[in-house]
Amino acid sequence: MTILRLHVKKLFDGQNYIDDQVLTISDGKVTAFDSNTSQVDEVIEGLVVPGFIDLQVNGGGGALFNDTPSLKNIQTIIAAHSEFGTTAMLPTLITDKISVMEKAADAMAEAIAEKVPGIIGIHFEGPHLSVAKKGAHIEEYIRPISSQEWRVLERKDIGQILVTLAPETVQTDDIARMVSLGIKVCLGHTNASFNIAQSALDAGADGFTHLYNAMSPIQGREPGVTGCALLNDAASCGLIVDGHHVDYASCKLALKTKPAGSVFLVTDSMPPVGTNDIEFDLVGKKVFLEGGKLTSTTGELAGSVLDMVTAVENTHLGLKLPLDEALRMASTYPANYINQSDLRGSLTIGSQADFVEINEEIKVKSTWISGKRVYKK
Repeated sequence: MTILRLHVKKLFDGQNYIDDQVLTISDGKVTAFDSNTSQVDEVIEGLVVPGFIDLQVNGGGGALFNDTPSLKNIQTIIAAHSEFGTTAMLPTLITDKISVMEKAADAMAEAIAEKVPGIIGIHFEGPHLSVAKKGAHIEEYIRPISSQEWRVLERKDIGQILVTLAPETVQTDDIARMVSLGIKVCLGHTNASFNIAQSALDAGADGFTHLYNAMSPIQGREPGVTGCALLNDAASCGLIVDGHHVDYASCKLALKTKPAGSVFLVTDSMPPVGTNDIEFDLVGKKVFLEGGKLTSTTGELAGSVLDMVTAVENTHLGLKLPLDEALRMASTYPANYINQSDLRGSLTIGSQADFVEINEEIKVKSTWISGKRVYKK
């Protein structure tokens, strides 16, 4: 058994700030807290917080999951994001051919079998979307669900599955079937009416992908998918707080409307994260980075170059939320959404030792997954 004792000068455990704690880690899990600083393996000077959990990650480190769905690409993406505090993620495959979905599932099964640190499952964003709200997704690959997709979705070797779909393109019985398989179903890239969206929630869907973006808006006589998201307290919403996807006032409205814990941060990040790249190919389109914003050749926003620690910083400084709440939006709340709060999202006895050391400027100094340091500045 590997035992590590770390003297943490300041700790945020997900609820409270505590000074001068010794964190004991055994085989990747937190096993004790005490104040005996005389015998420790290392002193950590920065603020230690629960590791960030990103449920929507298209790429990073120059790699796009769709381009080459492979173990190597998955490892590249998590390595890039660990520099910014991400300790768990769902690599995200956008709408593509069924053969690419199958390869992505095979790659994820290999990553899960190899216990790649930080990889906990897969997010299929599409292909069952609305053409009217497709964004940067390729129209020719948007399609109804078939037996081939079901064979992928029914796999039990690819970790937690999250599916983004447009409820006007999928039967409620199919949504219920996904939920019965343990899949988290989010509504997104949808032009559905409020009533259709509500029927999907009644069937078991319980989330909304990148709130406000690529969904029918609130109007006086038709609340739309956005209204459904804001009105349903039990449904959770991912939010891209980069200053480009959603106006800060709209972010504040969502946080004022939704119950605490039901909005979590996502990046929707693309390959340039962790690199100096300013362009890349996205399933047949060219995407350019300018002014911190990614735009495709056909004019749509195409993901982001946001990372999780910057999302936390933007939420704290831009949205004026207390730092502890911004941190929970990056850790506790996404863990709760995917039913992994016993493992992740806080630093308590029995939890996995996933944590981030940040400085006073909210920049990452080190990242740890299962008690092992995977990044140090």
